[in-house]
Amino acid sequence: MNAVEKGVVGEDHVFITPVKMVKTIDDMNQWDKSEAYFEYLGFVLAINETIKGKSNSQGSAKASEAINKISSLLDTLSNWIDEIPPIQQPQRFGNQAFRTWFNKLKNDARLLLQDIFPETLYRAIPEIIIYLVEGFGNATRIDYGTGHELSFVMFLCSLYKIGYLTESDQPATACKVFVSYLDLVRKLQVVYRMEPAGSHGVWSLDDYQFIPFIWGSSQFFAHMFLKEDVVNAYADEYMFLSCIKYINQVKTGPFAEHSNQLWSVSGVSSWSKINSGLIKMYKVEVLGKFPLVQHIVFGSLFSLKPAECGSSIRRPRLSNIAAGGRVSGSTLADSEFKIPS
Repeated sequence: MNAVEKGVVGEDHVFITPVKMVKTIDDMNQWDKSEAYFEYLGFVLAINETIKGKSNSQGSAKASEAINKISSLLDTLSNWIDEIPPIQQPQRFGNQAFRTWFNKLKNDARLLLQDIFPETLYRAIPEIIIYLVEGFGNATRIDYGTGHELSFVMFLCSLYKIGYLTESDQPATACKVFVSYLDLVRKLQVVYRMEPAGSHGVWSLDDYQFIPFIWGSSQFFAHMFLKEDVVNAYADEYMFLSCIKYINQVKTGPFAEHSNQLWSVSGVSSWSKINSGLIKMYKVEVLGKFPLVQHIVFGSLFSLKPAECGSSIRRPRLSNIAAGGRVSGSTLADSEFKIPS
């Protein structure tokens, strides 16, 4: 029986439908001490470490069958966009055709997961399906933001927890699957004119994403990334540059004005400082914000129980990174990266 068939959770593990549990500001005290918080952050750091210095091609060179199946699933979702074109409507943003696309996703998600999973993992679908569905935006507001990105990353993490993905899949998880995900959500944003959810304006890295800047800064070691010729030449190989290229395509005017925070990154002395600073910023600006965290759902795979209580789930060995947040031997607080007030 291989790792996928055996699974990370025990055969007697009871999956449950996740629900929202952070309902007040006071509940944030539970969140940042919970198993879910440290396991999610530990997953982000593990992937961050495993792709250090790797281009997208290098990281995805040994993609497994499971990785390829997830990428194919995302390709299917992308093809649906072509089949569901935007409608003619008076308002400029928030094309209502997105709701048709999203409803198709909700209706077909179970079958999509059954197509890629062995039957032994079907019982996990009712719990993890919500992390997939919520990873592409809100159908009511027709917007997308870092909360939806977080949901998709939780979906990826859950695939390790149930044993569908294994430790050897870590590089391709970022360099193949997440890159495909970025291509897909950018296509959604452009085609359906989706609004940014909770944008910080000029103080944000991007109106929509955050994780590709963290993982992208880990894999990217070149300098002068803001030069247009460098960005265009290497955007397909490095997530950080693909983010810059996309920003240049959707925004006009001086880069220092519409992407102030990114512009300031160019003055940081090393990519290790940029990477650790971005992680610190992510903890504050994303994981520390109630308007975002209130939408996270918790079940048996991501529990709001205090981390010190342990868990009945046998966790995957994602890396040797401590859940407390160490990157290459230095604490996140060591960074010189400045977080805007």
